[in-house]
Amino acid sequence: MYALNLPSYEAKIRKKDDMPEIFDPLRRKYVALTPEEWVRQHFVHYLVKEKGYPASRIANETAIRLNSLSRRCDTVVYNKQLEPLMILEYKEPRVTITQQVFDQVARYNSVLRVPYIVVSNGISHFCYRID
Repeated sequence: MYALNLPSYEAKIRKKDDMPEIFDPLRRKYVALTPEEWVRQHFVHYLVKEKGYPASRIANETAIRLNSLSRRCDTVVYNKQLEPLMILEYKEPRVTITQQVFDQVARYNSVLRVPYIVVSNGISHFCYRID
């Protein structure tokens, strides 16, 4: 896959119907191994193993309602009171992080109202605090 600007780890990867899958420990299942999923799994591993966030307070593919449309946040981290603390939005490594990406996550935050937002393509990472 891609070399990332994140710590490496021993990912559980398998092939199903000739398509690669990676194990997502948060969802407790194998999911399609796309470049974006590669970034997600590495970033979540970084949050849990390097930064000490409890895996029990992190959710992947969190559904939200935005203007009566169903959307999914890539990852949401919750605080001790189980309130949303941080939204993480991932792009695949060859995708440049643009204003459009920040606008997308800002729309998600209009629903969740988290104080922290992270955007990453696995190479470049942007973290900001909402005042």
